[in-house]
Amino acid sequence: MRRDRGQAVIEYGGWLFLLLFVSMVAVQVGLAVYAAQQAGTAARAAARVASQDQAQTDPAAAGRASISSWLSARIAPAASGDEVTVRVTVDIPSVVPGIDFGSATKSATMPRDPGRDGD
Repeated sequence: MRRDRGQAVIEYGGWLFLLLFVSMVAVQVGLAVYAAQQAGTAARAAARVASQDQAQTDPAAAGRASISSWLSARIAPAASGDEVTVRVTVDIPSVVPGIDFGSATKSATMPRDPGRDGD
């Protein structure tokens, strides 16, 4: 019986590590989904502004204003003919230091205002 004294503590530590690992994976997946959703929101907002004839703001500024301030985003509008497409790339934050989880990229296309010239 004396040899079994620390067994419960070791088992508890093993399960605790496993539960923390599963929790971190769940949070990381949630952050990846959230970053992808925010990229889509920024792309739609920037495309909406870029398609307007007399926009009051810059499309990139509109895209950045529509997402959480703690996210890093790259916004690239491109006009072609009667439509404008905006591609937004949001870096996925990491809950594990030193590991890069990449980025989420979304794009949105909107028709340009009919009165807008082909600038």
